[in-house]
Amino acid sequence: MITGVRIDGRLIHGQVANLWVPKLGITRVMVVDSDVVTSDIEKNSLKLATPSGIKLSVLTPEKAATNLLAGRYDSQKVLIVVKRPSYLVKLVELGMPLEVVNVGNMSRVDGSKTITKSVNVLDQDVQDFELLHAKGVKLIHQMVPSDNESSFMELLKK
Repeated sequence: MITGVRIDGRLIHGQVANLWVPKLGITRVMVVDSDVVTSDIEKNSLKLATPSGIKLSVLTPEKAATNLLAGRYDSQKVLIVVKRPSYLVKLVELGMPLEVVNVGNMSRVDGSKTITKSVNVLDQDVQDFELLHAKGVKLIHQMVPSDNESSFMELLKK
């Protein structure tokens, strides 16, 4: 069962491992990323960053959707983590119902626009967020559980 969905360019790190995983009672972190799947170095780094006792999956969007829709994780509390919203668009296109997405951290890159001190978006990201929003996905921004949740679409309009 999907318990949380977070966009975070750092994937698994202190905030995700030490704050979000315990807060949400997560039993499996699922990194959805077509590039990371093919990188043994990145996969090993993610394994090291995953808290003890928590399962880790690193999957392509297609494999993640197949496994989730087949009910393979129904008995678990899954946190999906992606670097960019395009992966979530792909999941939705593959039939995954996503209710809420927490836009956590997107690093500054060439051509990006700053939305908050921790979120920088490219034009393609904006299009992806608008598509997710149009499909009924609630987009929020909340860095850590103790922060107040804010509407990401409102932040995007500013």
